[in-house]
Formats: sequence, C-alpha cells, structure tokens
Amino acid sequence: MLTRILAVLVALPCLLPAIAQTPLRVAAAADLQPVLPPILDQFRQATGISLDVTYQASAALTVQIQNGAPFDLFLSADLGYPKRLIDAGLADAAGSSDSTTPITYAKGTLVLWTRKDAHLPPPSLDLLRSPELRRLAIANPDRAPYGRAAVAALTSLKLYDPLKPRLVTAENIAQAAQFVDSGNADAGLISLTSALTPKLASSGSWFVIPRDLYPPIEQGAVIITKTTQRAAAHRLLDYLLSPPVQVQLAKTGLTPVK
Repeated sequence: MLTRILAVLVALPCLLPAIAQTPLRVAAAADLQPVLPPILDQFRQATGISLDVTYQASAALTVQIQNGAPFDLFLSADLGYPKRLIDAGLADAAGSSDSTTPITYAKGTLVLWTRKDAHLPPPSLDLLRSPELRRLAIANPDRAPYGRAAVAALTSLKLYDPLKPRLVTAENIAQAAQFVDSGNADAGLISLTSALTPKLASSGSWFVIPRDLYPPIEQGAVIITKTTQRAAAHRLLDYLLSPPVQVQLAKTGLTPVK
C-alpha cells in the first residue's frame, strides 16, 4: 500500500501540468469566426489559458450541447438558443445579475453584400427588388439567427414571397458569405463581421440593412453547467466585456454592449 501511495505522490507533479493545460472548450457562433481568433490569442497570452474553439451555426451547437458535447462556454449569435439551455438546466449565466438570462456580449448587424464583378447595381434595398438579382444567399433561418433576421427583413419589405424561389440557403452565416464570394449566389444577406473581413472587403461592397426591418441580433453567452473550468470561462467572459475588447469588436462589425 505504501509503495502505491509513494508512486502516486511521485506522479502528481507530472499530472498537474497536464490538468492545468486542459483547454477551455468554446462553442462559438459562425459569425464570430472572423472576429474571435486575434482576441482569443490576446486572451491566451494574457492569462496562459489555452482554448479549443468550434465555430458552427448556433442551433447546431445547441443540439451538440443538448447531446452532451463537452463544451465549457457557449457564445451564441442570439439569446434564444442559450436561453433554451438555461431552461433545460444545461447552462447558466452565473455571476450576472440574472443567472436565468444569457449574458449579452455584443449585437450583430445584417448587410447585403455583392461582389464588385457581379455586374449588378450597387447593394441597396432597390437591388433586392431588381429582376437582375437571380440568387440571394441567406443562412438557414431554422438554424442561424442571421438567417432569421434575413427572413424578417425580407418579410418587412414584402419581398420574402417574391424572392423565396431565388433564395440559396446556407448552413450558417459564414457559408452564406462563401456562396456569394464563390459566385454561387449573386448577393447575400450576411453579417457585417463577414463583410469586413479583408477578403470580402476588397472583393465586394455592402449595404447595411436598416435595423428597424428585423429584430435586434443580440448575441448571448452562457456557461455550460457541467464545466470543470468555470473560473476560466468567467475570465473569458469578463475579457470579452472589457472596454478595450468591446472596442475591438466594434471594429470587426459587432456593436458593443458596453
């Protein structure tokens, strides 16, 4: 018995670094893919906390969490999906004034984007009414908050039914941007975060869809209940809500909340 105890004590110094280096597993909405990497690199350098990030549609990530995917933190593109997880007892916003409501860390903006070589009129509401627009990319409204915003905007303009046969539906907002950039669609209702990426900013132009045409895209965060890294998750949330990082988010197409 003593031999076994000694063996465990000898092994502990080797095991502790491995435990400390377990990455914080983040489920992040697809609109954050152009935004988060440099911010997370700064966070890693400042804290020593490593991260493992999965970018997908908010609905897809929600299903994975419901099925037991081992995430620690969920950064959604809306408040609805993380609220479902809270209501199911799978997540919380502990540390906020109301732990039953997701923590809003930013707000999104919907834009109409076209390639400069698309031989179309400049992006505008008039373009959505133009017969020259044959294929319009949107994210799946059943899975992506930006897709729901796109449908809401088209509905507000009384254009959803006329345009429905011309819609090209992508799995998430990042794929919707790829559809337009690759020429598989003439234009796309995408996130400003996608439109501001160096590639799309140089190859295309965009028009900001008036915000009164669709419900606010409030992006919410929750901590997964089963996490063993709650302190690290809180540190990342605090970092995202800090004034300097909120300024960075604004430069990449998200509206700060602080």
